[in-house]
Amino acid sequence: MGQDSTGEQLIAEMRVFAAFDPAEQRYIRRSLDIAFERHDPYERYARTSREAVSIRQQVMAYKDIAELRGAIPTHVDQNVDLFFGRLVRLTVFDLCEGCISKFDAYRFLYERMLGPDVRLWLPASFCAVAAMPKLAPERRARLLKSISEDDATASGWSSRRPQFVPTFVADKALVPQPPAH
Repeated sequence: MGQDSTGEQLIAEMRVFAAFDPAEQRYIRRSLDIAFERHDPYERYARTSREAVSIRQQVMAYKDIAELRGAIPTHVDQNVDLFFGRLVRLTVFDLCEGCISKFDAYRFLYERMLGPDVRLWLPASFCAVAAMPKLAPERRARLLKSISEDDATASGWSSRRPQFVPTFVADKALVPQPPAH
């Protein structure tokens, strides 16, 4: 892949991320920080005791994520039961948190968290969880309407690695600092 196409892909991915609502963006950054153990998620994201509990639950849900990355089947005819069950269990956690409101945000997170080889499995796991009675009927409807027919029925997916992986930016970094005297 040439330098120009890599740059174009990066810009396109940044635009996709920018189109997500702020809660989705925050949840995606938090999830990636937890998945890659980049920072202390409690210090960075816990604004309330309720968020601290949610983060603790997410840390537990993501504890085997490195193992899941290495278990992605390369062909649909392989024995997929164990992998798919674990992917669905992870998806249940993320969709039930309520911050991911559409398939595009889910795909964006999971292809960064698990790698490009997981793309093939994402429509099935998303639809399986989005249809679960655990979610309110209105939420189920919104989630299921968010996946396009093309995404739901794709016969193949790109194996290109994502270029843009969002990270947390502290508010104080955005505020101009007065010059030192």
